[in-house]
Amino acid sequence: MKMTKISLAALAMMAMAHAKPLVFCSEASPEGFDGGMYTAAATHDASSEAIYNRLVEFEKGGTKVLPALAEKWEISKDALEYTFYLRKGVKFHSTEWFKPSREFNADDVLWTFQRMIDDKHPGAKASLQGWPYASDMGFPTLIKKIEKLDNYRVKFVLAQPEAPFLADLGMGFADIVSAEYAQKLRAEGKDSQIGTLPIGTGPYVFKRYDKGAQIRYDANPVYWRGKPGSDKLIFAITEDASVRPQKLKRGECNIMVYPKPADIAQIKADPNLVVESNRALTVAYLALNTQHKNMADKRVRQALGLALDKNAIVKAVYDGSAVPSHLPLPSAMWGYNKSIPAPKTDIEKAKKLLKEAGFPTGFEMSLFVRNAGGGTNPNPKLTAEMIQSDWAKIGVRAKIVVMEWVELQKRTKAGEHDATIYGWAGDNGDPDNFLTPNLTCASAQSGENRSRWCNKEFDKLVDQAKRVTDLAQRTKLYEAAQKVFIDEMPWVSLVEPMTTIARQKNVVGYKSSPFTNNNFENVSVK
Repeated sequence: MKMTKISLAALAMMAMAHAKPLVFCSEASPEGFDGGMYTAAATHDASSEAIYNRLVEFEKGGTKVLPALAEKWEISKDALEYTFYLRKGVKFHSTEWFKPSREFNADDVLWTFQRMIDDKHPGAKASLQGWPYASDMGFPTLIKKIEKLDNYRVKFVLAQPEAPFLADLGMGFADIVSAEYAQKLRAEGKDSQIGTLPIGTGPYVFKRYDKGAQIRYDANPVYWRGKPGSDKLIFAITEDASVRPQKLKRGECNIMVYPKPADIAQIKADPNLVVESNRALTVAYLALNTQHKNMADKRVRQALGLALDKNAIVKAVYDGSAVPSHLPLPSAMWGYNKSIPAPKTDIEKAKKLLKEAGFPTGFEMSLFVRNAGGGTNPNPKLTAEMIQSDWAKIGVRAKIVVMEWVELQKRTKAGEHDATIYGWAGDNGDPDNFLTPNLTCASAQSGENRSRWCNKEFDKLVDQAKRVTDLAQRTKLYEAAQKVFIDEMPWVSLVEPMTTIARQKNVVGYKSSPFTNNNFENVSVK
């Protein structure tokens, strides 16, 4: 019996040593590995979901706010003070480039947020592109101060009530970083390394990034929630949506995202594979650069919207796995204004509006698109070609400019485009998360608002909606803001797409997120 026990133990050790890694075929390269610096979904999958934790988090597969690095919290009666009680015994990752000397505490919370709201803070310059989420959401003026009450209590004092504040702290930009690591980098003159060689408290420890090819992680051996689902996690970056299913079938990856709609039936036919689709909180849209002369008149923007055949796009690009959209919120989200009718395709009215705006024969313009499909659009180039064809009917001659995803983000943030095909996936289940980061004056100034549209009436309504807690009042304000949007048309909302992933049957523990995040903390290959 003793020999048998030893043999079984040895076999178990061998199995662990040769355990299969979890391989995820992702759709794009991350911009970096610090959630506070970036906004792309691929970046947050690779950083926020794998490497970090936040004070609060959303339940897997849902929108409910749960404790995370904060075990509990208290909110004052006037909703101006949030006191968080921090979890004890949480360890930061230990790597070749950093060995922590202490556990997570209040200093890390202060450093994480102060660097984003105070440009004089020693951590502020770590991000060469600023802190887009925090800036666009008004955190520098919203947060009056952050107080360390003791090592495990932190108080946020707000300038005014902010209804979505707690949910905001569950978003990827609120990833808690190590103050000790940041200070070490500061002393060495390597501040920006915090976004390239990351240190977090999350389920997986960053090991290596081969740009455009793969990211490798090891399971965090001292994770506060216990052993993660897989010993190793690999992101196999595969931009071509046609290649991802092939890799899945060959067993080169265990999970893949965003198959082409036309490929879904074939994937489903494979007995070893499973396809999961859900209506996530997403919108695909066409951002019109209102700061460019040919886009400055709202009649032009309205004309461009009226010329489009969205049903044709749904059929050709999404193979029916989407519905046409006309507002900046997905229809399943509370606050969506059901009373605003969807404009119908009307070529003659579009021509009339262009003539009234001073463009009787149309004009030339640029249309920027990414080179590969993503979560909100499986085929941006085909979408662009269909839009180009529709616009030609009203005399608008669009030049399609195709580029890699990170380059598209950079150039559209700088405002080089006349129009760009873009998309947004909700982060916290609140309408504010669609409107504030994408359509307010602050987001126009930062460049995250790809339409570069600034409307004081719209801003006032969105701002008021954040200051009240009554859901009915908030809903009315958001409905009014959408009326301003549909009249001004800074975007042409295109579709609400289904979000689809495919996986091998032996993958367990994966839950689809309404925010389109991909979290692998509890996922394994059996």
